[in-house]
Amino acid sequence: MAGRRGEQRPRGVVAAVRRYGPAVLLVLTGAAILRVSLFGELYLRYVQAGLRPYLVVSGMALVLLGTVSAVLTRAEDEHGPGDRSDHTGHDHGPAGPRVAWFLTLPALALLLFPPPALGSYSAERDAGRRAARGVGTFPALPSGNPVDLALGEFGSRAVYDSGRSLEGRTVRLTGFVTRDDDGTWYVTRLLVSCCAADATAVEAEVRGAPAPPVDTWVTVTGTWHPEGEPGSDAAWPPVVDAGSVRRVPQPDDPYEKR
Repeated sequence: MAGRRGEQRPRGVVAAVRRYGPAVLLVLTGAAILRVSLFGELYLRYVQAGLRPYLVVSGMALVLLGTVSAVLTRAEDEHGPGDRSDHTGHDHGPAGPRVAWFLTLPALALLLFPPPALGSYSAERDAGRRAARGVGTFPALPSGNPVDLALGEFGSRAVYDSGRSLEGRTVRLTGFVTRDDDGTWYVTRLLVSCCAADATAVEAEVRGAPAPPVDTWVTVTGTWHPEGEPGSDAAWPPVVDAGSVRRVPQPDDPYEKR
């Protein structure tokens, strides 16, 4: 009798895992989404700010579905085993539950250890790309120096502005550090339309200052250094002569909107 009870206990655990596993997975996934979207700004590492309401609603829906599923399963268990007698012949062993529980690992990772925002590795994979556009004039920059510019706007003006609106102006650029094998370094930012999956890099070569460690966030204050004719390959990447380089914390939203 004791041996038979010992065999039944593992089977009972396996059955519970199989029956409650989907509900637990739903709750964990929903909790992970709420963790990064409702209770902080971590979601900005992955998507644009405008998608936050959809993340919150999705997370709440998953938690609700998981809770309802668990309650219904519990009610079936309390009703008695007779209703499930037809399904006992379809027990395929513990392999199914084990595989199912592996699916909880990504949800737990997002819940407990949210991945960082994309950085230098992603930027280097995208190096050398630039959006094709025609050369033309740009609106005048705001008065006063230095002028804060997004790296995307600085790059567009430096490469495509036939009116050279950056000439004689002091600019302030914020991004993370990337570096070439030859020691050339850049202040870099990732541009996104929707989420981190569609990110592309924009960068400006920094001259006149030593390179901080890769992935360090910095604010570079300096002047545009013209290279080549507008729209030419020689004009890319844009260059800034640094007057100062200051380390700064990573912003809550590390991406620029494309």
